[in-house]
This record gives sequence, C-alpha cells and structure tokens, in this order.
Amino acid sequence: MLSYTKIDRQNPNKRDVMQRIKDFSEVYEVVGTKQASEQADRCMQCGDPYCHTKCPLHNYIPAWLKSVANKDLELAFALSNETSPFPEILGKICPHDVLCEGDCSLNDGHGAIAIGSIETHITESAFELGYKPKFATTKLGKSVAIVGSGPAGIAAATFLLRAGVDVTMYERAARAGGLFTYGIPGFKLDKDKVQRRIDLLIEAGMKLELNCEIGKDKSFEELENNFDAVFIGIGSTKGRYAGLEGEDASNVHLAMEFLTKIQQRNFGEKVDNLIDVEGKKVVVIGGGDTAMDCVRTSVREKAASVKCLYRRDEANMPGSKKEVANAKEEGVEFVFNVSPKSIVKDGANNAIGVELLTTTMSEADESGRQKVVINEGSEYIEDADVIIYALGFDPEVPNFIKDANLELDKWNGIVVNENYQTSNPKIYSGGDSVRGADLAVTAAFDGREAAKKIVEALV
Repeated sequence: MLSYTKIDRQNPNKRDVMQRIKDFSEVYEVVGTKQASEQADRCMQCGDPYCHTKCPLHNYIPAWLKSVANKDLELAFALSNETSPFPEILGKICPHDVLCEGDCSLNDGHGAIAIGSIETHITESAFELGYKPKFATTKLGKSVAIVGSGPAGIAAATFLLRAGVDVTMYERAARAGGLFTYGIPGFKLDKDKVQRRIDLLIEAGMKLELNCEIGKDKSFEELENNFDAVFIGIGSTKGRYAGLEGEDASNVHLAMEFLTKIQQRNFGEKVDNLIDVEGKKVVVIGGGDTAMDCVRTSVREKAASVKCLYRRDEANMPGSKKEVANAKEEGVEFVFNVSPKSIVKDGANNAIGVELLTTTMSEADESGRQKVVINEGSEYIEDADVIIYALGFDPEVPNFIKDANLELDKWNGIVVNENYQTSNPKIYSGGDSVRGADLAVTAAFDGREAAKKIVEALV
C-alpha cells in the first residue's frame, strides 16, 4: 500500500467545458475500475486514520479503500453502505477537500487519496452489477412518520427500514429528495441518482406521500396520533436578505428561489415566474457553494456575463475549491474584496447595479481568522440586470411546528436533546432544521443517529 510514491493523485475526468455549459448533465465522469484500484492502493492504511475521524459519518474509509485496491467490490460496497445512506451522492457533493481528503496524511506533498471519486465509483459500479443495500425482512411492528424527504429524512428512513420499522415519508413538493432534487443543480448531481435511492426505500417498504404539506394537507396531530414516533427533517431553506437599501427591486432574487425554479423547469413542472437571465448581466453576492451553483447555472442559462462578488479574498472563500475552479473554467468572473453598500435602482423599481465598497483583510487573530475591513470612500457601482443573493439560509418555521409548541432556539432551530428528541419526546428532529444551514453529510449523520435512537426507544 505504498504506491503513493509511484502513482500521483488523479482526479476524475471532466466533460469538455464548451460542451458542459450547454446542459445540466453531470460534469465529472465516474472513474473506472483500474483507476479506482490504483488510486485506492495509494492509501497508507494509517493506524489512526484522520480521514475516518474527519468524516461526519465516520465512514470506514481505509477499509473500503483496501477492498477497492484488492478489487473486492462486493465488500467495498457493503462497507461503504454500512455507515452512509447514499455514498454515491456524497462522493459527488461533499466538500472532500475540507473533510476526509483535507485530513489525509498524504497531503504533505504527495496529494490526498481521491476519496470522493472512489466512494462514488464503489456504489455506481455495484449498482451496475445489480448489487443492492440490504434492508430488514422482519418487521418490528412499529411505525414512524418522516416529515421532509431531503438528506436527513432519507437517512432516517434508510436506517429505520434497516431496523425493521415501517416508514411513511411526507413531502410537500412534487418529487422527493429535498435539497438533492431541487437545490443542487444537475451538473453536480444527476436527479435520476436521487430518485434511485428513493425507489430503493419504496422497494424496502417505505410509503411516500408527495404534494402533501403537513399542517395544510394533513395535520401534524394526525401524525402524532397514528405513528409511534415522528421525525422532522424539513431543512433550512429560508434565504437571507442583506438588509440593503434598494433590495426590494423586482430583479433581486434569493438563491434557492432561482435554483428551484430552474430545476422545476428542467423537470417539466409548472413554474410561476421563472427567473430569466438569458442575455443579462448577472451578479451573485456570496462565496459559498450555493453561490457557485447560482453562477454556474446562470452560465448554462446563457447569461451575457456572470460575476460573483465576495467580501473576502479567494483564500477565505467558504466554498469548495473545485467548485470555484469549475466556475472559472466556465467563464464566471470573480470580484473579491468588495462589500455591497446598496442596490441601485431606476425609476421603475428595477435594480441596475450594486454599489460596492472595497475591503481589505486584517492581520490574523490568535485563531487564525482574518476580519474584513471596509475601505471608506471606495464606493463604485457594478452594473447588473439580475442580482442573486447567496448569503446563507435560516430554518423555516411552518405553522405545524408552532402549533406543536416545539421548543426553538434563538435562530428558530428546533431544540433537541442528545437523543434527537424535541421538547415532545415522541417527536425527533435532525439536520438543518436543528443545526441551521449545514452540509448534506451532517444532515445524513443526524438522520442516521436519530433513527438509531428512535429504534432504541421503540423496542
């Protein structure tokens, strides 16, 4: 397992940039068996594997890397799916450079193991051969309702079904998947792959009710009365405004509104007020992965120009480095060290630009964190036809949560104890509805662990 001295890290191939910007198909190709085996064989099999520790799911990474290196796909598939509800998805969308790969011991100059691409290879290759994750065949005679079909909900359903618990999932949208389906663009995650996971759960016995909004189409009280437990995994999708003068302009939009409408259009669903950016100057404010989704979507929607404005420098961007690199390849222009002061409007309430102030970064404090310093008097205007805010998300508080009198924190997140129980011990929650906007992998962890606690309480 010392081939890292002979073989360099190799990333998965990407589609040609001039082709990929014409559609929403995935950018990265799934690596083949030979490349996966060679890359996995680079793993040193550390005695204290930092990759395993840094992974929120604590996946058995060295073990399935060794299995891939030995070309034992069946074992690799079993190990990978043991801890993760959807490894092939997380292999594509996780920020590996700051999680497992970021803590790889080979980052000292040899290049981290390509964990993400190998993770996707395992399950995609196994599915092609007809392998399937295992679910319980014996039922416990207990039932759980899951509200929300995003990462936390899918994870909870997966591990409840594995334990023999009956599951009914409720989703207000026309398709299941939550963030995976409507929030993450297809060029990062093929929607058929999401539906495949949902179909596996249905095959395992899960009941799915779509276009069913709890508190409107079905009362939450009914779930409490008819199920042994309820898991809430509704995510954190309420976009943030910046509080700037002029942001009430008709062409200032929130990121999730933009991304969701485009995906609905791509599905052929009815879309009210599609945000059309074709031939327009698009400005996206923000520096995270959602901002990257917005700028790259705008390119595919044939915007005349796309700029990403961020108040810090590139080194301090919170988004995945590979997403920034992909955006640059696709023609996005980045404007760093600028802070929006106001939205400039015309007489018809249309935004025509963003007034910006330049910034500099302070010296790092004891924690290594640098602060943004505004350069007073440095105002200038960036022209724009469409402005998209990608400034993070807050938890939604639907009426059913208010009516259930669940305890909320000051950020409107649902308060849970160490067992993922809310202030009503029959109701559990996890993911972004508890944490606030976070990673899909942390939502998966919460769903998995909550499922375990539910099973412990029911048996």
